[in-house]
Amino acid sequence: MEENINELRKEFQQTKRDVSRLRSNLSKLSQDNRKISLESKEIRSKLSSNNQQIKRLKKERDDFTKKVKETKEKRDKLNKEVREKSSDKKEIDQKKKDLFDKLDVKEDPRQLKSQIEKLETKIETEPMGFEKEKQITKQIKELKKTYKKIEAVGDAWKEINNASKLLSSSRKAAESVHKEVQDFARQSQEKHEEMKVLLKENKSLKEKEQPFAEKLLEIKIEFEKVKKELDKSIERFTELGKHFTNEEEKSFKDKVREKTKEVKEKMKKGKKLSTEDILAFQASK
Repeated sequence: MEENINELRKEFQQTKRDVSRLRSNLSKLSQDNRKISLESKEIRSKLSSNNQQIKRLKKERDDFTKKVKETKEKRDKLNKEVREKSSDKKEIDQKKKDLFDKLDVKEDPRQLKSQIEKLETKIETEPMGFEKEKQITKQIKELKKTYKKIEAVGDAWKEINNASKLLSSSRKAAESVHKEVQDFARQSQEKHEEMKVLLKENKSLKEKEQPFAEKLLEIKIEFEKVKKELDKSIERFTELGKHFTNEEEKSFKDKVREKTKEVKEKMKKGKKLSTEDILAFQASK
């Protein structure tokens, strides 16, 4: 019996040490889990932030790409107008050349008219000698004669000038829109490059996060294993603890009964009782 009690006592002490060790292991696993979870959370937070930026950049890039497409269509339309107006101007230039060759005209009617007006104003406003005035009057007469000759081609000059203005206006508009296309394309590419940087960073972060996820899974499995083992050890520890409490109480009562018997024998024989005897006797009551 005593040998069994000693074996159980040894098991009780060993179980007690096991419980302490397993609790320490669980505490260490919890600390590791918190540490790795925090590092993993920081990575996920960075991934989330990057994804938001990527979403924003993608929208901005797509908006610029859409503008590039729309502006290209506008530019192509203007370039078509430029080609048409350029063709029109060439036809008008040829018609002008044919008409001027036929009439043997070299002067621009507008310039000729302006020259006549300046000379007439000069005669009216500037003092000059008779011979000088006669000379200018003759020059005006010849210019008017020439102007009358080429007045017939005045419409042709207007048509040429108008065609030139339209062509110039269309070219400027096409060039302006082309610059817009280039600007939108540049901004779209810039947004795309920013996205590529973030996507590359995300790939690196995911690769870095993977070992954390694997480690957290390992810790979870180990934690469950140790927890199960600890629960089992605590259950056995509690069971053994109750056994030793009962055994110690039974042993104490046996000792009290034995001591009481000894005290009664002393009292019968009239022997002197010690303090221990008196306490033992009182405890039996």
